[in-house]
Amino acid sequence: MMKDYTLEMKLCSERKEKPQFDRLEFGKNFTDHMFMWDYTEGIGWHDARIVPYQPITLDPAATVFHYGQTVFEGLKAYLTKDEQVLLFRPEQNMKRFNRSNDRLCMPHIDEEFALHALKELIRVERDWIPSAEGTSLYIRPFMIATDAYLGVAPSKKYTFMIILSPVGAYYKEGINPVKIAVESEYVRAVAGGTGNAKTAGNYASSLKASEVAGKSGYSQVLWLDGREKKYIEEVGSMNIFFKINGEVVTPELNGSILEGITRKSIIELLNYWNIPVVERKISIDEIHQAYHEGTLEEAFGTGTAAVISPVGEFLWNNEKMAINNGETGPLAKKLYDTLTSIQNGKAPDPFGWTVRL
Repeated sequence: MMKDYTLEMKLCSERKEKPQFDRLEFGKNFTDHMFMWDYTEGIGWHDARIVPYQPITLDPAATVFHYGQTVFEGLKAYLTKDEQVLLFRPEQNMKRFNRSNDRLCMPHIDEEFALHALKELIRVERDWIPSAEGTSLYIRPFMIATDAYLGVAPSKKYTFMIILSPVGAYYKEGINPVKIAVESEYVRAVAGGTGNAKTAGNYASSLKASEVAGKSGYSQVLWLDGREKKYIEEVGSMNIFFKINGEVVTPELNGSILEGITRKSIIELLNYWNIPVVERKISIDEIHQAYHEGTLEEAFGTGTAAVISPVGEFLWNNEKMAINNGETGPLAKKLYDTLTSIQNGKAPDPFGWTVRL
């Protein structure tokens, strides 16, 4: 049961000029307001407030700067044709947020109140939700450690925040296939580390490999396991699926793979359609073999930002593997159309995934 927290509101006297919603880039524009909520050891959570979007001031010794105690989430709000606002499985994001908090020794949030505050913030910023095809309001909840202390220990103070950003497609390719390089030098995470938590360090450690891949014309890298550099894990911003000889395969969760909410939804959707889908260890050698045998039919990534992103080509050991002639496969297209139609209210939701504000 949600505790009886007080949510204060201090709204802007002047509003920003909004960007053109049919020309949005991902994560470049932010709304007029944000949510903030403080935690102090011995007191608990206090001072929940919606305030004008603003810079934050931190002590130079704040723990987040030195020891990386920070976690975040990502979800979206959609505007339907009848002007209703829908969220997609937001309770799953709050649950995962607390799993990340637990791994980083950070205090749990009250999931119900955080979701309540999120809904109130979206109501305040409702006219920032774009309605053009493929657009949405991206929601970024995050928490940082704010204690001014240089000892290596969990912070005693934190701030939880939510900011909002109207967005277009995450990849410039949109639903068109992306090119992905298989990473064999750098390592993102290992089981027992923080790979299954949504924390900033995981993404910082991926930047170098992504930069190298980008210079060769590849949008992202496909990570292999950190021990044997043999088994497939995930793409930098997505979970990964393969359709091999009629069966859909995705790497099993192993402690170093993020438990994606879109991933979970795709598995449930495939089961609903009675399409064979299995979670298991899968090696890059198996993908390479399936490619040469002609049984690798499709590959696609899944995530909140991109939703479904077909893979048109893998680069591994200097060999280019074109998937489905570099075109979007029928299953990826069907999954994308179905999931986005549920998310924006164009299609029935038989799973109860959407939450209407």
